[in-house]
Amino acid sequence: MTHVLVTGGAGYVGSHACKALHKAGFTPVTFDNLSTGWAEAVRFGPLVTGDLLDRAALDEAFAAYQPVAVLHFAALSLVGDSMKDPGHYWRTNLIGALNLAEAAVAAGCLRFIFSSTCATYGDQDGVVLTETTEQRPINAYGASKRAIEDMLANFHAAFGLEHVIFRYFNVAGADPEGELGEQHRPETHLIPLMLDAIAGRRAALTLHGTDYPTADGTCVRDYIHVSDLVDAHVLGLRWLLEGKGSRAFNLGTGTGFSVRQVIDHAGQVTNRSVPITEGPRRAGDAAALVSGSQRARTELDWTPTRSTLDQMIRDAWRWDQKPGYSR
Repeated sequence: MTHVLVTGGAGYVGSHACKALHKAGFTPVTFDNLSTGWAEAVRFGPLVTGDLLDRAALDEAFAAYQPVAVLHFAALSLVGDSMKDPGHYWRTNLIGALNLAEAAVAAGCLRFIFSSTCATYGDQDGVVLTETTEQRPINAYGASKRAIEDMLANFHAAFGLEHVIFRYFNVAGADPEGELGEQHRPETHLIPLMLDAIAGRRAALTLHGTDYPTADGTCVRDYIHVSDLVDAHVLGLRWLLEGKGSRAFNLGTGTGFSVRQVIDHAGQVTNRSVPITEGPRRAGDAAALVSGSQRARTELDWTPTRSTLDQMIRDAWRWDQKPGYSR
């Protein structure tokens, strides 16, 4: 068996990645402390319950499974929380990644895929963000991710740790086969919160800021289907296994949608109205983040197939409506 260590494999993106790895012939080994993930989402390989701040637990996992690569998804990722408690984000994200990188090098596992974010670019309105755009994060979440990118470059120079960095835009949707979906604790993403409001699990969806310098005053984001996103990770793994070297890639569609546009599409897809209420801006939110992802398409031969907004909402709604589902 060809093992791959997947940190955060019990979470939203990580669990979808484990399914994609399994389909591609790898055995994903999930390393997760289950603070926000779900043990029942670990279906495609073994689960090691452990924390990235526990170096001994990481060393044991590497020794037990001898993975050929690491896919690192585990992190704190709430922008608002990172503004309120930056120390928690720096400690968890940066020290956790440092422990993981050191354990990987010590075990001779020199292929590393890192889940980064478009938040490393900061607020650059009107700019289509490419991999060469200056990174100037405006919150501790983005800053901690940017620091990990720099750390990986240092580990590459010192130890030969080959790495692929994926800078995500807004991930949405659910497994087309209905096995997995988005189920954060707590939920903060727009589309599941909107579906909660449609389904009556919350009174209304709050618009966090209606005075941004955008066409309708609400934030604009680039949405990518989770299945397309994890397909890129399998391609990234093959890239590393083929010895093609370290590289950073944006993952998005190149098309931005405002919050109000997403609400309009959700109403059309579900044939229901979305109750909304207006609230103030959240600290740390950029007005617009839109990807230029040509590098991934050209170099990885990555072709998103489900990343239309309607399809992402449709897949998320199907997951949301499963019998017995609760958030």
